Amino acid sequence: MRCRTEDGETWTTVRVAGLRDKLAIPAYDPDAETPKTISVDAAAKRLGVCVASVHKLIRSGALPASQIMYSAPWKIPIDALESDAVRIGLQEISDVGHGKTLIRLKTSP
Repeated sequence: MRCRTEDGETWTTVRVAGLRDKLAIPAYDPDAETPKTISVDAAAKRLGVCVASVHKLIRSGALPASQIMYSAPWKIPIDALESDAVRIGLQEISDVGHGKTLIRLKTSP
């Protein structure tokens, strides 16, 4: 591999196992069932919006997504695209885009 360890060493099975242990990363299980995910670009195409709108949905919490590490690609569960939270978030984005102002009232304690 081209990537080297922090000390400039090459990666070996022992070094990878040690890092996984240190970071509490479970061993890869090819038989484990993983939810089907798509990228931000694919989600934008499916939802009919731009990539920036998908990022806005992720930041607001309406669209669940995960990254393995900072700046890694987002993984979005396909099933999440059909949730009520995403529909509402898309409506809010559409309303703002068409000049409608969203007013959020704060409730006093």
